[in-house]
Amino acid sequence: MATTTSAFVLGVDLDGVCADYTKAFRAFCAERLNRDPETLPLERSWDFREWGFDDELFEEMHLAAITEGRLLANLEVIEGAAESLWRLSDAGVWIRIVTHRLYVNWGHSAAAGDTVAWLDRARIPYRDLCFLGAKSDVGADAYIDDGAHNIESLRAAGRTAIVFDQPYNRDLGGLRANNWNEVEEIVYDLMTQAGVVAERTFPGFDPDAARLDRMKDQG
Repeated sequence: MATTTSAFVLGVDLDGVCADYTKAFRAFCAERLNRDPETLPLERSWDFREWGFDDELFEEMHLAAITEGRLLANLEVIEGAAESLWRLSDAGVWIRIVTHRLYVNWGHSAAAGDTVAWLDRARIPYRDLCFLGAKSDVGADAYIDDGAHNIESLRAAGRTAIVFDQPYNRDLGGLRANNWNEVEEIVYDLMTQAGVVAERTFPGFDPDAARLDRMKDQG
């Protein structure tokens, strides 16, 4: 697929791929509903049926978590995400964040602002930030996502989509990464197939995310 830049463009999802949404949401819901966190298992389905949630309760809790709990500003970074994305960026990959965080009304300001703040705090490199559900409308050479519906939609549209392994997507076949090291290797392979030269970081010269702080100081 043609892209808006000569670089290899990687569309990157956030929740469940770069950010541990489930762990933070469980803590919020347990406190809000006065429930033992163990009754809200981390090994859950996409629709949270193991938590006893229906769509209405999920949307209520999700909105409260975003607007009152400021959940999206305080998520843990999934191990290796920042480091791998820096290495890919340094290798010439154009990082395009593609997330559907604006799907619940009345929380858009908090969701958008906290997303940007979190990306800075998490030291996630990116060139573009896109908030939308129809991810295939965003030009990218490949995507990394955890949502089965997103993967299926992307593949149906002829896009290359890598599944980031989560309990709720293990029935999907095709390209799959169990961690960010595997994401890197798959992306390098895809770049090779596309005829794009990847300038890999030499061993012992891993990217230093603190460069952002130094750049601010110098600026």
